[in-house]
Amino acid sequence: MSLPVEFTTYNDNSSKTSLSGKILLGVTGSVALGLSVISASFVSPAFRKFCLPYIPATRTQISNILQALEGRRGTLLDLGSGDGRIVLEAAKRNLVAHGVELNIWLVLYSKLDALRKGLTNKTIFYRRDLWKFHVGKYDNIVIFGVEQMMGDLEVKFDSQCKNGCNVVACRFPLPNKRPTRTIGHGIDTVWIYEFNSPRRKSLDL
Repeated sequence: MSLPVEFTTYNDNSSKTSLSGKILLGVTGSVALGLSVISASFVSPAFRKFCLPYIPATRTQISNILQALEGRRGTLLDLGSGDGRIVLEAAKRNLVAHGVELNIWLVLYSKLDALRKGLTNKTIFYRRDLWKFHVGKYDNIVIFGVEQMMGDLEVKFDSQCKNGCNVVACRFPLPNKRPTRTIGHGIDTVWIYEFNSPRRKSLDL
């Protein structure tokens, strides 16, 4: 009679082990899938013509940008707004500030941070491709670009910026336009440009 008992016990343990294995496999697969989805949104920009990686602005860079914006009024656009810190700092200084960012996780984080800081009435975050976003209605624009894209950005600003628009370029200057002012040095340098294009027709959003 001992053999059937041992045989039955073996089957129960085997079933429990098999079930546990399936649960563990399912959890592991779900975590892996989730990590893949999240990381894909950070990696995917590298497959575009210009890679604009997410690198948080330093305190010195933010300070230089705010100095560049002293005395400015109206609206501000941060192209490639990342975690939204430039937009939120501008909103604290009574600018109506918008951010454009393609990474959905950074957009969601920015919106939650604006809510937490009570700045939702002065900020908007768009999940858009910066090359397809028209900048014509903004009085101030901030861009943290890479060197390879600054020439194309200059063309975009020349064709779309309203007269008197203040462009603050960070990390790299615009290649063919002389800045009205330069603040800082090294990686923290910002270049300020004023755009005046009387020949351009108004194409505000």
